[in-house]
Amino acid sequence: MELFLDALIDALIDSSKMLPFLFLAYLLIEWLERNHGERIEQALAGGGRWGFVPGAALGSVPQCGFSAVAANLYASRVITPGTLLAVFIATSDEAIPLLAAEPGFWGSLLLLVVLKVVFGMAAGFVLDVPLRRFLPRSLYGGYAGHPEEIDCHEEHEESSGIWASALRHTLEIFAFILLFSVLLGLLFEGVGEEPITAFLASMGPFQPMAAALVGLIPNCAASVLLAQLYVQGAISFGSLFAGLCAGAGIGLAVLWRVNPSWKQNLFMTGLLWFTGSVLGIVLQLLGL
Repeated sequence: MELFLDALIDALIDSSKMLPFLFLAYLLIEWLERNHGERIEQALAGGGRWGFVPGAALGSVPQCGFSAVAANLYASRVITPGTLLAVFIATSDEAIPLLAAEPGFWGSLLLLVVLKVVFGMAAGFVLDVPLRRFLPRSLYGGYAGHPEEIDCHEEHEESSGIWASALRHTLEIFAFILLFSVLLGLLFEGVGEEPITAFLASMGPFQPMAAALVGLIPNCAASVLLAQLYVQGAISFGSLFAGLCAGAGIGLAVLWRVNPSWKQNLFMTGLLWFTGSVLGIVLQLLGL
């Protein structure tokens, strides 16, 4: 019990420090979603064959449902698989506001966003241009759909103002952060920080691969856990990058629900994990 209370108190103190930054981050996100959400969707859907360029750029915008929008558009044959992949890779779910709430990691956050946009565009280009000649035509489809036919814009409660919504999101993610902080604190106190970090470091290239598997979980808890492990120094930047590249928020869950072809869904899921793993390993080998 004493160990639990110590871990709880330490987690409360550390987590409370990020509350103001977390609230401001979600306030900005809510403003973007309410004022520019539909424009972002239209820009993505209007990208055509080269949609992976706006897809990667717009995917980096911290919108909680943007990957779900891309999954709907792909299932309706409005966007290409390269555009979908670019959006999924660029999406960072809850990790952006969480890292933004830690001033000491703003440099890592900027590098994370820039690299995810660059690699998202590159991966989308490879999938849509050179690989198009070798992969099954059914993966690409005709793409004759129109964005106005798809009603996939995430609706907000009319009774909920921007301040209340930002506060609700802040408290929800704060609960995740507090929970993981307590669990990690108990783990570090019970086992010891050095053995845990040594074990994770000994995984070598398998660390980004394992992080990418965690990232595939279609829940914001996965990105919160990865960000927390990185902030506490338990995983490398490469592993964080691998997990967040594979982590498309709820996008994968929506893709499996709305797209009837399980082969296409399995291909996109496997490709997302493979891409995240390879990029994470490369960054880890570079010492990031």
